[in-house]
Amino acid sequence: MNNEIKRIRSAVMTGVGYMIPFVVLGGIFIAIAIAFSGVQADVGVEITNPFLQALETIGGTSFGYLTPILAGFIAYAMADRAALCPGMVGGAIALETGSGFLGGILAGIIAGYIVMGLKKISFPSAIKPLIPIFIIPLLGGGSVALIMYYVVSPPVGVLLTFLTNWLNGMSTGNAIVLAIILGVMTAFDMGGPVNVVACLFAWSFYASGNYSLGGPIAVAICTPPLGMGLATLLNKKKYSDDDREAGKAAIAMGMIGISEGAIPFAAKDPLRVIPSICVGGAVGSVIAMMLGVTCYAPHGGPIVLPVSGNKIGFIIAIAAGSIVTALMANLLKKDYSPEDEEAFE
Repeated sequence: MNNEIKRIRSAVMTGVGYMIPFVVLGGIFIAIAIAFSGVQADVGVEITNPFLQALETIGGTSFGYLTPILAGFIAYAMADRAALCPGMVGGAIALETGSGFLGGILAGIIAGYIVMGLKKISFPSAIKPLIPIFIIPLLGGGSVALIMYYVVSPPVGVLLTFLTNWLNGMSTGNAIVLAIILGVMTAFDMGGPVNVVACLFAWSFYASGNYSLGGPIAVAICTPPLGMGLATLLNKKKYSDDDREAGKAAIAMGMIGISEGAIPFAAKDPLRVIPSICVGGAVGSVIAMMLGVTCYAPHGGPIVLPVSGNKIGFIIAIAAGSIVTALMANLLKKDYSPEDEEAFE
């Protein structure tokens, strides 16, 4: 069991390593497009300049590769080159069906084990040349695709429906409890389906002129990347050189409300990072709710400060949530060791 855990952990780290450049490219290009376009009240981010629109498109395209690349190289690390296609196909389906990067991790692991199993089958010698380029991609990719469509995705859809109905039932309840729930959900999967449910729920009140939930959401959107970026600055011993570079990119992305900047950290160490960003998101959201912070744009991060209500409170809430995230992550994480990233033997 320990060997299998080590195998999966090493594979996930490999997938994250290949994914990070796509996060950086996508995040920086989108950040530039948003920063030079600005945010308008009741409109949100409106990019009208053709060049900036092109940058946003390029950034969005790069982000679109995150989940397939993550899944593909997790599978590759587990079962070598033949697993790359099944893993990437599974990751693409995870993206298409809305199960996000968590679904991508599952797709990569599933693909890795399926391909390892196929490699153990004794095929006739006459078709052995076809095994890596035809049989494994066909059987492995088809199996992963069907599992993602019919086993992984349906529960995700049921969960999202449940979460939406649950939030609708909470909308008239205790404001602080609601802020905690929205903060945790927004931070949890960093732009994934749970995040989207929370954001759309809060933004659905804009039509009736209620912007009170927009503030807590705007805070929780940016605290995961800001907090993890801050964590790499506060305690360098706990992070690799690649992690610290990813931390710089995460801070840049957090400033313009791109939660995905925290994904590399969560994918590498989910049991420590995800609880940290959830607690930080909840703290920031509660402070925003208590201080009456509002946000008139369906977005998050310091970039929407010009269209927020109680700007000082907004800054305080972001700072508090980010600091809590950083301190908790560093408290939970052990010191970095190169041995942690050695491939499974």
